[in-house]
Amino acid sequence: MRTPGAIAALPDVASSPTRGAGSADTLPARRVGAFVVMCFGMFMAILDIQIVSASLSEIQAGLSASADEIPWVQTSYLVAEVIAIPLSGYLSRALGTRALFTVSAAGFTVASIMCGLSSSINGMIVWRAIQGFVGGGMVPTVFAAAYIIFPGPRQKMVAPVVGLIATLAPTIGPTVGGYVTEALSWHWLFFVNIVPGIAVAMLSWTLIDIDEPDYSLLQKFDWWGLISMAGFLGALEFVLEEGPRKDWLDDGEILVMAVVAAVSAVAFFARSLMAANPIVDLRAFSNRNFALGSLFSFVMGIGLYGLTYLYPLYLAQIRGYNALMIGETMFVSGVAMFLAAPVVGQLTQRFDPRYILIAGFLLFAAGTWQMSYITADWDFYELLWPQIFRGVGLMAAMVPVTNTALGTLPRERLKNASGLFNLMRNLGGALGLAYVTTVLNERTDLHITRLHEAVNPTSVAANETLQKLTELFGGGADASLQALKKMTQMAHQQASVMGYADVFWALTVMFVALAALGLTMRKPAAPAAGAAGGH
Repeated sequence: MRTPGAIAALPDVASSPTRGAGSADTLPARRVGAFVVMCFGMFMAILDIQIVSASLSEIQAGLSASADEIPWVQTSYLVAEVIAIPLSGYLSRALGTRALFTVSAAGFTVASIMCGLSSSINGMIVWRAIQGFVGGGMVPTVFAAAYIIFPGPRQKMVAPVVGLIATLAPTIGPTVGGYVTEALSWHWLFFVNIVPGIAVAMLSWTLIDIDEPDYSLLQKFDWWGLISMAGFLGALEFVLEEGPRKDWLDDGEILVMAVVAAVSAVAFFARSLMAANPIVDLRAFSNRNFALGSLFSFVMGIGLYGLTYLYPLYLAQIRGYNALMIGETMFVSGVAMFLAAPVVGQLTQRFDPRYILIAGFLLFAAGTWQMSYITADWDFYELLWPQIFRGVGLMAAMVPVTNTALGTLPRERLKNASGLFNLMRNLGGALGLAYVTTVLNERTDLHITRLHEAVNPTSVAANETLQKLTELFGGGADASLQALKKMTQMAHQQASVMGYADVFWALTVMFVALAALGLTMRKPAAPAAGAAGGH
């Protein structure tokens, strides 16, 4: 008998997702090996989202790119990936997991080589888009395979592994990128994928045998569904990525893309609901657990990618850290996740997973609440506990969310649902980055205005500070100008720090609200005895 507190996502798993994957008592070593190989591939694909984030200035210099062009090194990857992720479910059913994963790993490796060899920003953008598209095919495939390969109780052990990879890879991306750039050059951010990429492609073709292709699906391929989905998700990702830098709908290009996203969205949803064989089957959202799990995954994306962006930005902007120093400081969250994964795995087997989920979001909130008191002097030790809370909170939320969303679905719906689940996390990350950037800019501008109003000729404190700075610079007219410039810089830095504090406070409120929403989840029912054995 399983414990009454078993996860909602672990009902009669043997009767659907695991059929054909071996019984609960026997699990072929080949399939375990295949899963390990697939996890390596997924790790590479997710890592490459953030591996360039701490080294964009070096890439910009190497490619002679402008400040407006360099963000596309990340944006092109994300736009292509967000289209590929939901498409992967259909392609996995049509081509089979082995063919899809092998082609994705091989394509990812070739694209990585070409990114490293790029000599222009246009070439880099094209190859990053290809890298993101083929890499996006690997990520949801692993989530689906985990529930197909591992039957019954073994799902409790594999969920923390998948969750760890999905959250650890983007978290340590800046760390890995910082070390690689400092030790070698930015080209090796991409060349490091060559050896593992070749190995993953070869081993995937050799080991993966969990399903059979259904080539008839290729004859029924819904091209209009693909075009509308690409227009919707691609344009939406573009708006969310570029909007904060271009004043949103005040910019003509953003406005056009927003219209494209809206029109394409109507066409995509209509096509998905009416087509006989839609590219993406949205009926998975009719499952209450999957719908709630996807919502939580969306918010986790905000916390995962939003905070992975905020911490390095503060360290570079306020503290003046280089890529290596940022990587070393950010490494704390990765260590916390790694150590928390097995503990969370055990806790989800013994306690109601709703409480683990709520605890995870509350830990998230604790970390961001601490960060709301941030000052310009905060360093490694001040950031230590907020990062630990973030790392442990991510794992505590990710494991029950993944099980809740995917564990109750029948096998034939797993591949499609896995794409939707991962898409929600990525869209949450895109929205989180847009929200964080917009709030940070607006609040910083507000605080600059208020500080300028406070620092005026009638302010005793301002005059005293200006006088001290003038004396520090040696006195005289030039010293007065230097002192005034220094005080202006101090005011702008303080306004920026206050803006960071406001963003962290807003995130705290959001995570507390999500923790409260966890109370609305239904208490999981204990599966019938012997369910793991199949029937």
